[in-house]
Amino acid sequence: MRLHSESFQNAQPIPADFAMGRVEGFGGNRNPHLAWDEVPAGTRSFVLLCIDPDAPTVPETVGRSDLQIPVEQPRGDFIHWVMVDIPAATRVIEAGSCSDGISARGKQTPPGPDGARQGLNDYTGWFAGDADMGGDYFGYDGPYPPFNDLHMHRYFFRLFALDVERLDVSGKFTAAQVLRAMHAHVLGEAVVHGTYTLNANL
Repeated sequence: MRLHSESFQNAQPIPADFAMGRVEGFGGNRNPHLAWDEVPAGTRSFVLLCIDPDAPTVPETVGRSDLQIPVEQPRGDFIHWVMVDIPAATRVIEAGSCSDGISARGKQTPPGPDGARQGLNDYTGWFAGDADMGGDYFGYDGPYPPFNDLHMHRYFFRLFALDVERLDVSGKFTAAQVLRAMHAHVLGEAVVHGTYTLNANL
């Protein structure tokens, strides 16, 4: 299975139009174009995840003008998109079709392919307790790495072909629940990734 994007080249910078944050404030927060082919025989649905594996793990260092987050700081995953039950006949997700702009407190019913369901991304936890932004963030919300991070962030769009039409997750499901539920149902995987930074030193 092959996956590509017309919005960015593999391993190259993602335009700010597809990011939640840019140097001067908020970005366009549009989902990027994604298309795929060479689908495995027997595919009944797809799962799409977008994961940044370079998120800092010490919250107290984020967004501070008096220090730079060192590359050596331990990193963790930050989930930007979780979508399941993408119909087997689907071969493309157009740019801006699932997210086009920022919704304070999160998108509650984000658009997507007919029949697909979208779970929570990690802005749900990041903005928890924030009076203006706190809420349940469903669907896609793009890159917004700390401006003081010396690590170039990578964003992996991972597409999985499954042998089931509907995945056994419900409600406010997360990427972790999706990964558990699709165990032993994956027929193939394709990946494309882009990079993004708000640090002027990079």
